[in-house]
Amino acid sequence: MKPVRILSALALLSVGSVYAESAPRIEVYKNASCSCCGGWVDHLRQNGFEVSSHDVDDVSANRKKLGMPERLGSCHTARVDGYVIEGHVPAGDIQRLLMEKPPALGLAVPAMPPGSPGMEGASAVPYDTLLVNRNGSTRVFASH
Repeated sequence: MKPVRILSALALLSVGSVYAESAPRIEVYKNASCSCCGGWVDHLRQNGFEVSSHDVDDVSANRKKLGMPERLGSCHTARVDGYVIEGHVPAGDIQRLLMEKPPALGLAVPAMPPGSPGMEGASAVPYDTLLVNRNGSTRVFASH
């Protein structure tokens, strides 16, 4: 009976290791006092992302350093698998980006639209997730 338990435990550990290795790792740069940023981080974790969250004094400086145009800015910036993610981008859009791997800078949800992940509330509004090209041009990647 003991060898069966040991083998079962080893099997569970290896499945957990494979999942941990395959979970996308995302680095988030946010203001420490921003509660909606924390809501977005929770949304990412609930959708399978491994999140490292960094409180920074100047989100705009991090956005600029990563190459995201200021006009597309929001309250947090992130980086995942070579892409920049700006604002309250839904986890499903990031997962699609990582599957399709377009030649782009990343995704952006400019400003802070009510109803986006981390900005949930009674007064949701329609919004778009933009695919941001390396030259700063954009096109709609997804509509919500």
